[in-house]
Order: sequence, then C-alpha cells, then structure tokens
Amino acid sequence: MTRIRRGYIARRRRTKMRLFASSFRGAHSRLTRTITQQKIRALVSAHRDRDRQKRTFRRLWITRINAVIRERGVFYSYSKLIHDLYKSRVLLNRKILAQIAILNKKSIYMISNEIIK
Repeated sequence: MTRIRRGYIARRRRTKMRLFASSFRGAHSRLTRTITQQKIRALVSAHRDRDRQKRTFRRLWITRINAVIRERGVFYSYSKLIHDLYKSRVLLNRKILAQIAILNKKSIYMISNEIIK
C-alpha cells in the first residue's frame, strides 16, 4: 500500500503560529507545543497590559496636573480643580489638561482662575 500524503490545513495552521512566534527565543520559536503555549501567554499578557497601560497613563496625567496646580497655590490641588471643572461644566479631559500643563502653564492658571470666579 502506498503512503498517503496529509492535507495542508494543519501545516498552514502551524506555519501561521511559527510566524507569530518567529521573534521568540530558543525553543519558544521552534517547537510546536511550546509555540502554542507561548502564543497563549503572549496574547494574555497583551490583553492584560492594554488595561494596565490605560491606568498608568491616567496616573501620569493626574500627577502632571497636580504638580503644576500645586506650584500656583498651597491650598489648591488637583481634586479641587477637577471638582471646579465639573461644577462649571468645562469639558476638558485629563489628557488634554496634562498636555496644557506641560506646554503652557499660564493657560492652566488662566483656566483655574476662570473656574474659581
């Protein structure tokens, strides 16, 4: 009896996985089983760290805004600024406020003075 050649579907799936793991080191890019394990691990880490990245950037923006606001006055802080922004219905998010704080401190001071009035 002659040998039966296998189909191409499984080979195509494995080559796709190999392309995904081609930048991994050692057996993680060569052996099929470890490639599948590392692929799962990489995708889990990517999913988790997308949320973590959002958190860390928000913390960074808050820190920058707070640092600039506290330079102005001892009794004025980030939380009071955000509270006053909400009361006066000014639609500026933390990312934009942090950019303004870095690039142009005077405009942050102007915004805070207008809100306080």
